[in-house]
This record gives sequence, structure tokens and C-alpha cells, in this order.
Amino acid sequence: MNTLFLEIAVVALGIILLLVEAFSDRSDKSRLAYFGAAGLVGVLILSFLPSHGPLPGSSSAAFITSDFLSVFFVRFILVATIVTLLMIPGYRPVLERYLPAERAGGGVGEFAILPLFVCAGLMWMVTAIDFIMIFVSLELATITLYILVTYLRQNNASLEAGTKFLILGALSTGFIVYGISWIFGVTGTTNLLALPGAIATLPETSLAALLFGVAMILVALSFKTGAFPFQFWVPDVYQGAPTPITAYLSVASKAAGFVVLIRLLLSLEMIPVIAHKLHAVITLLAGLTLIFGNFAAIPQTNMKRLLGYSSVAHAGYLLMGVASLGSMLAIPAIGFYFAAYLAMTMLSFVVLLVVAEATGGDEISRFNGLSQRSPLLAGAMLLAMASLAGIPFTAGFIGKLLIFEVAIKQGHFGLVVIGIVTVAAGFYYYFKVIRAMYWQQPSEETVIPVTFTVKMLIALLGAAILALGIYPAPILVALR
Repeated sequence: MNTLFLEIAVVALGIILLLVEAFSDRSDKSRLAYFGAAGLVGVLILSFLPSHGPLPGSSSAAFITSDFLSVFFVRFILVATIVTLLMIPGYRPVLERYLPAERAGGGVGEFAILPLFVCAGLMWMVTAIDFIMIFVSLELATITLYILVTYLRQNNASLEAGTKFLILGALSTGFIVYGISWIFGVTGTTNLLALPGAIATLPETSLAALLFGVAMILVALSFKTGAFPFQFWVPDVYQGAPTPITAYLSVASKAAGFVVLIRLLLSLEMIPVIAHKLHAVITLLAGLTLIFGNFAAIPQTNMKRLLGYSSVAHAGYLLMGVASLGSMLAIPAIGFYFAAYLAMTMLSFVVLLVVAEATGGDEISRFNGLSQRSPLLAGAMLLAMASLAGIPFTAGFIGKLLIFEVAIKQGHFGLVVIGIVTVAAGFYYYFKVIRAMYWQQPSEETVIPVTFTVKMLIALLGAAILALGIYPAPILVALR
């Protein structure tokens, strides 16, 4: 099916649920998250129907595509949104604690519906092949995320996170608009498919202006993906944002940014002078992001900040794959890494959400003795941390192995050495969490209750981590 219809279906679903929320008198409106998740499951099923893409010559064909990359990441974003929505009912007590009590359940329903509009924006973003479409879809997703990050209006940490995200997000928007303006001014086109042909006819004196425009867009995408040196917003925003939104930011938003980066590099690789410079910059960014993300995570004592720096570190591994796009295996390796990253990151946030609500905080010390209070939650977090660290027979191990393989084939031996060293650093800070759960004594003996929805998410995400760690072929085949 044409992905355009999928995105329209997601927007329609969001509008319908907003109307239901407005006219419903139920006090528990977090249940709308289940309806949203069910609707997205239907959209996900529709995505497996035969895809014909936009009709050649149609207006949409100039802006979006339905190639294997866009179809894979459309499904990826749908899955990430479904998991996020299923986390929201468990977050309801926190929402009610920090939202003004103007009416029973006020604000909870909207919080469960707004991720649908972020999902639509990100879906358009991964299918976009024109800078104008990329910008519009990016703003649809980002403006909605501004609202969601700062949603806990009576929580100072959430307000601080939202303010920082808004200011830096607006700054990155300025960079991308400025970059698009320069590229259009030099080439006369904003279409990524037409860009190589337009560049080929340019005089050599125009290349400097073109490179400047591309550099501005790279800066903006570095903000979106959390790459060094534009990652400074990540730990503060991740810590202050509502936990389901932090999970969504770390997975879906990052994926969309990387897809745009991949499409830009693939468009420019036909121009050897530009391609060589861009790959050198991406290689440098990958190395610096790996070093900063992994070593900055070591001293962290807050779980959300640790996962924030971990997200920066994983952006470094993904940039290793982007720097190796000359290999035919690079895109399958990046796609598989994202699939593994979705499962292990979402699983860690699901457990964190339950533990934080039960213990009243999200510091690593709150996990002390978790194996005694809830063996299920401790086992799930153990699996997530092991996969994030790259233990064999987990999805994280296969993901890193594939990234290292394509980097070696492209001759990035320095990046591989940095990657191996930083993997060792990752073992230290991930195993801090495992040590707290299994070696430290709990502050209290009360058993932590686990809802059916959380048990289902743990089962599905845990099974995905183990299945992809043993049999990665389905993901790799889908991206070839």
C-alpha cells in the first residue's frame, strides 16, 4: 500500500480520538491509548499489503517515495508508537499528580493521543525525498514533541526540559532552513533525486556555497540524532520529560533523523568531491560521539540520564554505519541495529516506568534489590542491559557485529578500534544497573505489582531481543 494512505490513516485516527476525548465523560481517559495502539496495529497490518508507491507524474511522487527504506522505517515508527502508547496507562498516576485538577482526568486523554500526530510526522519524514516535505514533516513531529516533553506543567524538571528542547529545537530548525535556502539558491531544486543532476551542471566556484548549505543541514540533523557536539540537550531533556516520551524520543525521533541523513548522503555520493568531504565529517562525528557518549555515561547515577548518554553512544555506532554507506550491507546493518535498539531501549524504559512509580524516583539506587521485589522486572532489565552492552545471543550483539563488519570492509579501522574500546566502557555503566538489582539490598521488601500490559510488553520485547540475537535474517532480508 502507498505509505501516503498510511500516514493519512494515522492523522484521521488521531482526529477521531480527539473528538472522542472531547465528548467523553469517562474519568479514566488513559484508556484512549489502547484504542490508539489498536488503530496503529491495523495501520501496521495495512503496511504489509502490496506497495505500488506514488503514481509517476503525480504531485505526491515529487515529495515522497515508497522504497524499501521508507517502508521499513514506517513500520519501525508504527511499532515504536504502539509501545509508547501502551506505556501511557501505567504513567497515568504521574500525569494526574502533576496536571492541574481542573476536571477529572483532564489532560490525560490528550497525552495519549498526541503521539499519533508525532507518528504521522515521522512517517512522512522517513518517506520524504524533498527538503520542503522533510521540513514540514519535521515541524509537525517536533512541535507536538515540544508539548509532550513539557506536559507535566507543575513539574519543574519537565518545564526545564521543555524549555531547553524548544530553544535548541528552534535553533536546529533555523540551521536546516538556512541550509535548504543555500542549496536551493545554488542548485535551483529542493528534490533529493534531482539534486545530483543539478550539481553536475554547476561551475566549480559554486561548490563552496553548496557545501556550506549541506553543512548547515548536517548541524541540524546532528541536533536531531543526538550526535556530538550537538548532544548537550539529550540528558537534561531525557531526565525531565515524561518517561514514555523519553522512550519515544530516544527511538523513533532518532530513527527519522538518521533516515534523512542517509538519503542526503546517498543523493550526494555521485559527486566524488562532495561525497569524500561528507564521509570524512561523518567519520569524525562517529568517533567523537562514541567517545563522548560512552565515557560521559560512566559517572551517571540517574537512570534516565544514563540512558540519555547511552542514546548518544548508540548514535555513534549508527554513524559508523552511515560512514560506511559505500558497502551494500551498510543499510541492512543500520536497519537491524535500529530494530535491536527499539526492542532493548523500549524494554528498559518499560521497566524504568514501573520501578520509578513504585519507588518514587528514577535514580539507579531505586533499582537496589529489584530481583527480590520483582524477579520479572529485574530479569527484563537484565536482558535489556545485556543487549545494550552487546552480550552474545542478544540483538545488541548482532547489531554491533554487523556495524563493525561494514566499517572494516570500508577500511574504517580507527573507528572500529574506538568502537571496541567504548563497548568495554559500556559494559561498566550497564552492569552498574545489574549490580544494583542483584547485589544490593532493597530499601524495602514490598513486592512491586506488574500489570498485564507491562507483562505483555516485557514478553514481546524480550522475545524480540532474543529472537533477533539468534536469527537476524528477517530484518536483513527486508532491507536488501
